[in-house]
Amino acid sequence: MRWRPLEWLRNPAAETLPAPAAATAGGVPRDILEQVRRLELRTRGLVNSTFSGEYHSVFRGQGMEFAEVREYQEGDDVRYIDWNVTARTGTPYIKKHIEERELTVLLLVDLSGSEQFGTRNRFKAEAAAEIAAVLALSAARNNDRVGLVIFSDHIEHVVPAKKGKRHVLRLIRDVLAFQPQGRGTDIPAALDYAARLLSHRGVIFLMSDFAPPADRPVGTDATAGWERTFRTVARRHDVVAVHVTDAREQALPDVGLIVVRDPETGGEFVVDTGRRQLRERYSAQINAENDSVQKLFRKLGVDQIHIRTDEPFVGPLLSFFRRRERRRGRR
Repeated sequence: MRWRPLEWLRNPAAETLPAPAAATAGGVPRDILEQVRRLELRTRGLVNSTFSGEYHSVFRGQGMEFAEVREYQEGDDVRYIDWNVTARTGTPYIKKHIEERELTVLLLVDLSGSEQFGTRNRFKAEAAAEIAAVLALSAARNNDRVGLVIFSDHIEHVVPAKKGKRHVLRLIRDVLAFQPQGRGTDIPAALDYAARLLSHRGVIFLMSDFAPPADRPVGTDATAGWERTFRTVARRHDVVAVHVTDAREQALPDVGLIVVRDPETGGEFVVDTGRRQLRERYSAQINAENDSVQKLFRKLGVDQIHIRTDEPFVGPLLSFFRRRERRRGRR
């Protein structure tokens, strides 16, 4: 039996949200466009007031670019003296550099079956869309290029990295409206594809619930087979894991018999939630899976942002930026 994530099909304790509208063949439905507009308005204020400065201070570009030479002034670092110009003119000159600002940010978004679940304020996929909007708008405000890869058990949709607000709105729309064909999840394959898509060092935000694959037996390491890919990709790119969860996944409610469905396999079965031992086993399995994911990320130095569907994302995202900034300050 695969413990999570599960859809409550008949469960009086869960307040499952209505399924998001599907995109039509003739274009994007009006309700999706309205969602994009509302999400852009809501996140734009946060970006302008809070996240843009935090983003800029953490992601500072790939190095320094030569700008010009100028005469040496008292107090300048002698390591920056341009000896060729100095020898020609007989006067000390130093090289002046500016930050090479432009970055490529890639949003790697899991839209497998388990992401179409939520029992509180929103689906996990919608929470991921909110984070994607903030990150994309922050990148655009800092003149960075941002792209999108949507995946399930295979690569579903790719938008090459570009600049500009119009491009960012297209990314937000795609995350909200795209209807994937696959239901399973293959995180290593998606991460490997993202790395091959980036020709230079970039920033990869991987958004997922990091649930183990449906065919992995209960009791085995939830991250088995992930480490090699994560290690290889994180060596070249800055990988940030955005872990999206729903409160109902963390513990089974005591509501008697319920019918549940595995959203990634379609399998249905009856669970007697009145059995305390079953609820305890479920919680133990969830805790073991989460611990395994966190242990892997700590081991590889991959930053993690934990987002819940029933809580605002502002606090966790700010905490991430400030942790990164403190680390930069200690270097």
